Amino acid sequence: MPTAFTTRVLNVTSGSREAVVDLTRDCEAFLKETADGRDGLLNLFVPHATAGVAIIETGAGSDEDLLAALHTLLPADDRWQHRHGSPGHGRDHVLPAFVPPHATIPVLGGRMALGTWQSVCLVDTNKDNPDRRVRLSFLA
Repeated sequence: MPTAFTTRVLNVTSGSREAVVDLTRDCEAFLKETADGRDGLLNLFVPHATAGVAIIETGAGSDEDLLAALHTLLPADDRWQHRHGSPGHGRDHVLPAFVPPHATIPVLGGRMALGTWQSVCLVDTNKDNPDRRVRLSFLA
């Protein structure tokens, strides 16, 4: 019998540019191995001070629109008190207040109960750290 709680860490390379990385297939693969057709909750958590998790449409420009909106709200300039790293890096530390470092998704019959156009994404504006970890946890 499968366990009631299973967790795994994904290692994600987001690159040297601001990025929205689609994790939907990784989440689906994790649930295929762990949920065994059961209902429950999938939780994603990014243990980084400069990245977040968003559920958005991808592939139709929304991912680029999100990065553009974040750039408007959180410009990469010298206004930030937090000043180590590349210019404007302080904005990356404010990002999780707008794009939280976690998301919880209902799982029905072993599958995420997402809307038709929804994808699960890592949002990373920190160009200084391309190596990220995302913890996936399934609670049946």
